[in-house]
Amino acid sequence: MAQLRYKRILLKLSGEALSGEKGYGIDPEVLEQYSREIKRVVDMGVQVAIVIGGGNIFRGVQGERTGIDRVQGDYMGMLATVINAMAIQSSLEQHGLFTRVMSAIKMEQVCEPYVRRRAVRHLEKGRVVIFGAGTGSPYFTTDTTASLRAIEIEADVVLKGTRVDGVYTADPFKDKTATRYTTITFQDVYEKKLSVMDLTAFTLCKENNLPIIVFDMNQSDNLIRLVQGEEVGTLITVDVPSESV
Repeated sequence: MAQLRYKRILLKLSGEALSGEKGYGIDPEVLEQYSREIKRVVDMGVQVAIVIGGGNIFRGVQGERTGIDRVQGDYMGMLATVINAMAIQSSLEQHGLFTRVMSAIKMEQVCEPYVRRRAVRHLEKGRVVIFGAGTGSPYFTTDTTASLRAIEIEADVVLKGTRVDGVYTADPFKDKTATRYTTITFQDVYEKKLSVMDLTAFTLCKENNLPIIVFDMNQSDNLIRLVQGEEVGTLITVDVPSESV
């Protein structure tokens, strides 16, 4: 069996990515690809927890622009994440994996309430744990949920799967001269005002010395390469020099 660099990971996926080219809803092809990639690392012995956004269905901030109360909109967004969590659960189970969806908002008919010790026990038993409903409180993003849950379950790393292959000096879609960092410190991300996560989520990781890797989840084999320690995407840590651009 290949050597593993990370034994327990928190995989953060965006809801928008789940919609594929449609831009809304759930694309079965994207769901299938993600499930295949996750199964490969689980089969290697990696303990996998997942947090997924709900932007492909509803975003609280967007709701506020249409006249929906911000708190109400945020709760609607939390429910959207549970829908996505259930979709991933179904797809993973079709691939033969054992899973649990744990929600920060109680809805016993469809998922378990979030209990930290129980989540850790599920991971130890080889089950994929999918955290739904955000933190259970408004005004917090799913990025913050990912950071918080990763710290609580003592994950080795937060893997932020996006459509971009790392953190760049500028927006690579707008600036063709932008270059990608292979490694960068938390402090340099602050100082350069680079977009990685919202400030609350990012600070949680920094203060708890929890590394973040931003990578392209849509590229086959990236996830398995990462857990084996290969240089994929951008690694953000406390003490890595930022000269490696």
